[in-house]
Parts: sequence; structure tokens; C-alpha cells
Amino acid sequence: MRAEIVSVGTELLLGQIVDTNAAWLAERLAPLGIDVYWISQVGDNLGRLVEVFRRAWERSDLTIATGGLGPTEDDLTREAIAALLGEDMRVVPELEAELRGFFTRRGLPMPERNVKQATLVPSARVLHNPIGTAPGWWVEREGRVIVAMPGVPHEMRRMWQEEVMPHLRQRMGSAAIVSRTLKVLGPGESAVEEMVRHLIASANPTLATYAKPDGVYVRVTAKAASDGDAWERIAEMEAHVRAALGHHIYGVDDETIADVVCGLLRERGLTLATIELGSGGMLANVLGEATDAAAVYRGGLVVGPHDTGALGSAAAAVLAERGPASPEAAGTLASTAGERFHADAGLAIAAAPGPAPAGEAPPGTVHIALAWRGEQRAAAQQHRTTPTEVKRRAAMAALNLLRRALLETGGRA
Repeated sequence: MRAEIVSVGTELLLGQIVDTNAAWLAERLAPLGIDVYWISQVGDNLGRLVEVFRRAWERSDLTIATGGLGPTEDDLTREAIAALLGEDMRVVPELEAELRGFFTRRGLPMPERNVKQATLVPSARVLHNPIGTAPGWWVEREGRVIVAMPGVPHEMRRMWQEEVMPHLRQRMGSAAIVSRTLKVLGPGESAVEEMVRHLIASANPTLATYAKPDGVYVRVTAKAASDGDAWERIAEMEAHVRAALGHHIYGVDDETIADVVCGLLRERGLTLATIELGSGGMLANVLGEATDAAAVYRGGLVVGPHDTGALGSAAAAVLAERGPASPEAAGTLASTAGERFHADAGLAIAAAPGPAPAGEAPPGTVHIALAWRGEQRAAAQQHRTTPTEVKRRAAMAALNLLRRALLETGGRA
């Protein structure tokens, strides 16, 4: 089944709200075995709405629309569907009574303009909406289906779960599309694609790479008659991807780099502390959101280039001599973090994110260091981007440095 999603509302085109409905629906159509080929946004204009619905009707088996089901003059989704099909809208007495009861229970008179929400065309049946005033439509004709739902996210999601998905599941049988995302840190998107190029030609499962804020995603998608068969295909392809990318893969699906690192620390009975100079506490913030953070993260310090007194005289002297954004500074901060918080590992960032240079380092310079088991690991980066992005990348790189060290050495404290 080929599907198309149409998001209705001029506010979408003006950028006043973000279209989260389309992404939410697309994610839930795949497990039903339904392929989403197009997603459109259209404003509250009858002519353009009819044009978009006609195009969807001609090329898709299923069209799912959200928005435009309100009671006002610019809510035109019903009118557009009626015009497309050449059918007249009529008021359904039972729906009108239900709608009036909704207002009565809230002690409010129903504006007469709301009566339009109690209409159907002959090819439509109602999708009930007990938590709002806008019923949906399930329109079926000539082997095609149009589903119209409210644009209010919680109303739409409830209608989808209770009214729409059961009907679609019944129509689709056991067909399924499933995906797994492998997350990569280190190499960029083009390098990752080169490493898995021999797998991209696969038709089922398919493989695709995406650059994301927390690394490069490698998405593996399989289609089969059942979930079990699809996941078998995924597992086989995942093994090939892991063989190609190895330690560059840090997690899957919803896992974050902080979740992975804190999980590894907890498994090994280790604790962590951090000190950040120039990154504004980005590393501490990321770590604080991890599931196992409370068990392994002892704490951290966030300092500025002219606020190094809290580090102690020895560390402050190194920073004054070598510069705050230097490898020596990062190494000193990492050792100081472990000692200050009595943690097994100390992780540090010494950065000059910009816009003004810090010390001798140009903007975008990042030094990270890990102090653990009496040894240090270090890395340096330069980024030509915004200060905020420099800080975010520094936090990701620091966590990845620790992750690699934990995987390579293993063992407990």
C-alpha cells in the first residue's frame, strides 16, 4: 500500500508551528507494512487543498490528512474531500447530537458554526473523537482510502490508535516494515558511506546513512510478511554493518552516547568526574540525562579561562603557562577531576569555542583528555562552526574517547 501524508494549515507554511504529526504518523505506518512515498503541507485554501488531495488520490492508495477539521471558515479539509469526490456534505443528526452533548457537559452553548463538524459525505464514515469537537473521516471509494484527522496532536494520536490503526492493520494483514538504526561516532557521513558501500546496493533490507547531531546514523530497513521475518533480515544485515564499521558504532536506535558510556562504567564498577573549560557545562548536561548517571557520575566543575582558582594552584599555573585551550590544560584538568571528586576516571574539555580566541588558540579549537589508571588519553579537534556547535561536538568527542578506552581495556576498577 502506497501512502501519502497531507498536513493542512497555513500556520505550518508560516513556520508558526512545527509539523510533528507527519513524522509521528510516518513512523507508525512502517510497522504496518505501508510505504510512505510523499508528505505534503498545504495552507487553508480550498483550491490548493483540492489540488493536493487530487494528486494524492491519483498516485496513492492511502491518504492521511491532519488539520482543517475545525469549525471556522478556514477549516476546509471536509469541503476539499467532498469537492474531490463530487459528493455533497450532509449533517448527520446523531453526530450533531453528540457534538451538542460535548458542549452541554461543559456548561457551554454550542456555536452554530460547529454544526459543520457533524457532516459526512456518502463515501465517509465517522472516526469518533471523544476528547475534542472534531470527528474524523474514513473515506473509501474505488479501492482508495482517505483518512482525515484533527491537527491537535493529542486528539490525532488518540484517533489513530483507537480508530484508524485497527482498520489499517486488518486491511494489511501481517505485512511489516521494521528498521534499526546503528549510531556512529568518529568518521563523517561520506567516510561511513564508503565503508558500507558494498552493502548499499541491497534491495531488502535497504541501507541508508544520515548525518545527525550525535553522529552518523546507518538505518537498516527490512520488509517482510511478518515482524519475525523482517527482524531476521535486519539481524543478518546488521552483522555485516558491524563487521564493516566495528568500534565506530556506539549505539542503536534510541541509545545516546551518554547512556552507553554510563552503562559501561556501571558494568565495570567505575566512577567518573569531569572538568570543563570553555564548553559551558555541555558535557555535564549530556551526562546528567543518562539513565545510569546517578550511579557513576560523581560530579564536575565548569570554569572559565579567568576563573581557574577553584582548580588549585598547580592546575592554575599550568593553564597560565600553556594557555587554557591546550593539550597540557586538558590533561591537567582530567587528572584534577579524578582527584577532586575521588573518581576512577577524570574526563576534561579545554576549548576555545569562539567568537573571541581564548589564549593563543583560534576559535573552534578543542582539546579533550581522559585520566584513568595512571595514564592519559587525549585528542584535539578544530571546528569551523558556531560556538554552541563547537561545545556540543566537544562533549560528544569526550564521551567517545571514554567509550573507546572502556571497550579497549575492559575490566573493573
